[in-house]
Amino acid sequence: MVFHDPFLWRGLATIYPLSPLRELVANSFGGGTPSTAIPQYWSGGIPWVSPKDFGEFDIDDAEDHISEEGLKAANLTLASPGSILIVVRSGILKHSIPVALNSRPVAVNQDVKVLVTKSTCEPRYLAWYLNVFQEHLLPLITKHSTTVQSINTSEFDELMIPTPPISKQRNLINSMDISRAERHARLAEADALLAGLDGFLLSTLGLNLPAKDDRKVFAASLGEARQQSHLNANYFHPERILALRTIDTAFQSMPYSRLSDVVAFIRDQIKTPGSNYLSLAHVQSNTGEIVSADEEASGTCSVFQSGDVLFARLRPYLNKVYRAEMDGCCSPEFHVLRVNNLQNLLPDYLAAVLRSSLTLAQTRHMMTGNTHPRLTNEDVINLVIPIPKDIVVQEIIVAEVHRRRDEARRLRAEAEIRWQSAKRWFEEQLLSFDQP
Repeated sequence: MVFHDPFLWRGLATIYPLSPLRELVANSFGGGTPSTAIPQYWSGGIPWVSPKDFGEFDIDDAEDHISEEGLKAANLTLASPGSILIVVRSGILKHSIPVALNSRPVAVNQDVKVLVTKSTCEPRYLAWYLNVFQEHLLPLITKHSTTVQSINTSEFDELMIPTPPISKQRNLINSMDISRAERHARLAEADALLAGLDGFLLSTLGLNLPAKDDRKVFAASLGEARQQSHLNANYFHPERILALRTIDTAFQSMPYSRLSDVVAFIRDQIKTPGSNYLSLAHVQSNTGEIVSADEEASGTCSVFQSGDVLFARLRPYLNKVYRAEMDGCCSPEFHVLRVNNLQNLLPDYLAAVLRSSLTLAQTRHMMTGNTHPRLTNEDVINLVIPIPKDIVVQEIIVAEVHRRRDEARRLRAEAEIRWQSAKRWFEEQLLSFDQP
């Protein structure tokens, strides 16, 4: 079926025999549909993954886990190590990766299709092929309706896949694995540069964060609760109290202010999303860098300007803080902060402090709500921010922020260039440039 051959579709030919996907797959099934009453077995065991847990070619850390007993009771499906997960969301083939995750099986939900290949096809070769040629394959297998896109299963099963000898497949796998590892190393170095800014910031401010306190039992007086107008036990967690004491101890040499005293909370909104839309998914945890995300804008959005600081109110432990480099709009789950006096407080410094362990030690114990834990408006305005008397101290920190950010972006750009080169190499290994 020539229509399903992405090589001929591009005016090129493959140098290896073509086989329909269905002939390379010994078993194909979707994830199980969870029962309506899922028992609460979340104390560990098997990662329960869904599309939100899939990164680029990989499974990110799964937020949910379930025991084997809970897995059976919940009517979920197991994908054994060595099989391939293909995520189908909004009708788009998004990822195709080996399932092996620390040599453990992975539970999948109904949004994931699982392929178990035959001996003539290495699962990781098929995974790499579907990933590298994803852009060309999607138009061949996507069907449209008036409301949604979906994958045409019969078209998907008939996709023509080049089948080199197993030895060649393994060579391709090894080369791509090496390229991916090199890419991950550069990206990890970039992330470490930005995440490591915390130590520099605290050192420059002359602050030492107290040792981590993991006590499960602690006390607070009724007077403290009344003074703080809080009966939430976690609000008085030792980690938060000790972080506040650290700032208070340094008060003589470094004044601090409540957040509401130094910034304006911008409430401007538009009913429909505009350009440069940012959701929580677009801001990387701990680094404040913008990353690609599939989340589409919808509904009312908050408006921000270049220089504003976006501070997430939802799930503060994810530590998503972004200093805007352009005008745009964002999810209402961000607080939009605008510095009142740029002579006294630099936006990049503010973002660095809000992203620091000093602030995180406060916010991770100030959340309310079980399903969608968030910071209340009152708690956010009362966050304590150290502000050095000498603006030069802020400038030193901001200069280091810029230096690390520039180097991190250079590393990311270099990683992307080499990654695109690796994918082109993979294509070339399967193509003949003679016209068919």
